[in-house]
Amino acid sequence: MFLSPLGVAPLLSKMSMDVTFLGTGAAYPSPTRGASATVVRFEGECWLFDCGEGTQTQFMKSNLKAGRITKIFITHLHGDHFFGLPGLLCTISLQSGPATKTLPVDIYGPLGLRSFLWRTMELSHSQLAIPYVVHELVPTPDQCPEEEWKELSFVDRDEPFSKQIQGKTIYLDPAEDSYPLVDNEHFVMKAFRLFHRIPSFGFLVEEKPRVGKLNVQKLKELGVHPGPIYGKLKEGVTVVLENGTTISPSDVLAEPLPGRKVCILGDCCGMVGEGAASLCYEADLLIHEATLDDTQMDKAKEHGHSTPKMAAQFAKLCKVKRLVLSHFSQRYKPTSQIGEGDMDVSELKSQAELVLDGQEVVLAEDFMTIGIPMKKAR
Repeated sequence: MFLSPLGVAPLLSKMSMDVTFLGTGAAYPSPTRGASATVVRFEGECWLFDCGEGTQTQFMKSNLKAGRITKIFITHLHGDHFFGLPGLLCTISLQSGPATKTLPVDIYGPLGLRSFLWRTMELSHSQLAIPYVVHELVPTPDQCPEEEWKELSFVDRDEPFSKQIQGKTIYLDPAEDSYPLVDNEHFVMKAFRLFHRIPSFGFLVEEKPRVGKLNVQKLKELGVHPGPIYGKLKEGVTVVLENGTTISPSDVLAEPLPGRKVCILGDCCGMVGEGAASLCYEADLLIHEATLDDTQMDKAKEHGHSTPKMAAQFAKLCKVKRLVLSHFSQRYKPTSQIGEGDMDVSELKSQAELVLDGQEVVLAEDFMTIGIPMKKAR
């Protein structure tokens, strides 16, 4: 795993996986930290998690291309996590050429996001050249204080939504305590419940195990040379040679390579149900908010937020490989930028590492890229 210099997002090979932070500040964008926005790149796809105000500008300052986004995930409906979405979609549309892809951008977020986007685009007379589809996650009442749930319980259902933004309505799977989002040959994506002032979600990106390496030397000894038979064996198909020899995949394939796992949490001061701990268990990378330092824990909880200690305790419970703290109050600055009333952000790192017995914790910075190396066979 590596941390790239600020502003540099390395080129990806097909099997590479990395995370780039475009916005790591809470509440609003500032000259030192943008509002929440994180990009995961994997298997040639680019996924955006949250889209705070100014995210499109952050894309332009980075080496990432907003036009390559295939999926967008919104953790919750507070402005610093999704106010940038309409503008980003419009900008991508304006920059699109005549050969624009026809596959829609899939947008996942809490109930109400579809209505928000429809109203925004209609009122602004925005006509997009790119298709998009909104899939809504239906939260449960125990994800926020009762009084906040009442405010969110009404969502327009009679709006003449454009067919363009119709999508799935996704309910909690009680057996898994999670929301199924994507499941294809390469990866699985799920959402899980968090507790915040309004319903909030976390997201799992999990790579499926990769086929182990072929024992080429053994195949040569059996008289099999590179060709279609190699492909069949990698697909798990048993083959019979012309001389009658039967070769099963287990005879010539090494153990499968375990998949990588990244978990990105929205704002929260706790988990709801067992889904979060189960899905985040042994994650290679856990991105957790730490809005305020440990001396402000009561205030943090009052506003539905976490401190470094709270984040580290969850990371320790889940035995994650690396914890990354993000979503800092704008009062926390690097040592070189501290002014009157500011605090040193490095103190947040120290507080988390104390809980993790010295295990290194990363403080997210805008334009930081973290690579996630492939795992070795067990």
